Amino acid sequence: MNDHEDYTAFKKPLDDYIEYFEKLNVRSIRLLEKLAEPGMRFKDPFNDVRGIDAVERILQHMFQTLHNPKFKVRDYAWGRWQKEAQGAIAYLRWDMTFEFKGQKHMIEGMSEVMFSKDGKVMSHIDHWDAGEQFYEHIPILGSVIRFVKSKLKIE
Repeated sequence: MNDHEDYTAFKKPLDDYIEYFEKLNVRSIRLLEKLAEPGMRFKDPFNDVRGIDAVERILQHMFQTLHNPKFKVRDYAWGRWQKEAQGAIAYLRWDMTFEFKGQKHMIEGMSEVMFSKDGKVMSHIDHWDAGEQFYEHIPILGSVIRFVKSKLKIE
């Protein structure tokens, strides 16, 4: 896309994708097939997979492991995609809340979502701090991470 082209053609696919995640439940996981390319890439701090089936397995695992996971997209912005594929890229700012072992947790993150020229998701890459928002809450490991951070912190 050039600097003067708008993203009107990609607004509905983005809205649909945001709605998919905000309403996601164990029964709606399969709806991803309507929104994404068969070979889509999904990457987060724990996974890097290709294909809708692999992404759906990650989402199923999330529901098996966490109680009541919910996503809320707080904001989004369009970016410039330098390739000649005539697609679009959006950055989503989100919160994920869930319960694990009786405690409530929240992860703040951002996703880089690439759309093909026909409005299908080609790639979804999550960016969030797994150290601070996850590993630091694990007994023993969290203590080690917090100790290392305290030694690296400039006072």
